[in-house]
Amino acid sequence: MRDEIKINPGISKLQPLIAPAISCSNLHSPFLPALKRPALDGVNCVIRSGEFVTLLGLNGAGKSTLLRSLVGLVPIQAGSIHINGLSVRSQPLRHSQDVSILFQGGGLVPQLTALENVLCGCLGQRSTWQTLLGFRRHDRLRALQLLQKMGLEAQMNQRTSQLSGGQKQRVAIARVLMQSPKILLADEPIAGLDVLAAKQVMDIFAQLHQQGMTIVTVLHDLTIATHYAQRAIVLDSGRVIYEGDCENLPDYFSIGNP
Repeated sequence: MRDEIKINPGISKLQPLIAPAISCSNLHSPFLPALKRPALDGVNCVIRSGEFVTLLGLNGAGKSTLLRSLVGLVPIQAGSIHINGLSVRSQPLRHSQDVSILFQGGGLVPQLTALENVLCGCLGQRSTWQTLLGFRRHDRLRALQLLQKMGLEAQMNQRTSQLSGGQKQRVAIARVLMQSPKILLADEPIAGLDVLAAKQVMDIFAQLHQQGMTIVTVLHDLTIATHYAQRAIVLDSGRVIYEGDCENLPDYFSIGNP
């Protein structure tokens, strides 16, 4: 990895917190027969602009459902979600420049090169006729710059099917950054990666956070969560059972909470 994406995550923890970027009030999702309950059951939480927050909990706790509901990908039966003051229900944010979501596995097109995959990140910002005309020189330059920041300049013309898991995830991050989001949501971004690749991905998030971006990630590793994130929201059976500083998580989990 290049030096510019290797930073001390602890520095960003000192940044002042300002107005909420995400606000969830009494969220309920539809009943799921497999779980015999709603995936979300009265979730309340606030994420301030510029925070690095991790969602934690056991499988089926509702972490990914909550993350996807923030961009309107999961229906909400009751309650409200506001992103930068806008209601997700009244103004779906799937293609908003304010919010980008990174899915587990990255969702890349294996037949396309790394550069082509990154360029796909700007398709949502272009009209149909602009898309038919091809990508602009400005778009190509920005995509190349993002790959350089990810340490992948040498792999830009390789098909993503030929890349390692960590390289694929960095390509996926570069693709969502083509949208210039203010808020980045990531669903288990380091799942299946080795220790080095996981650190490279999390260091990128740390740098983006230091630059002022709001980061919300679903994680399973407590050590990584406490090292990088400022705060944690812990879910269990669709409910928030802890919301607070990551530094208190080890003690909180040690008293028998999941």
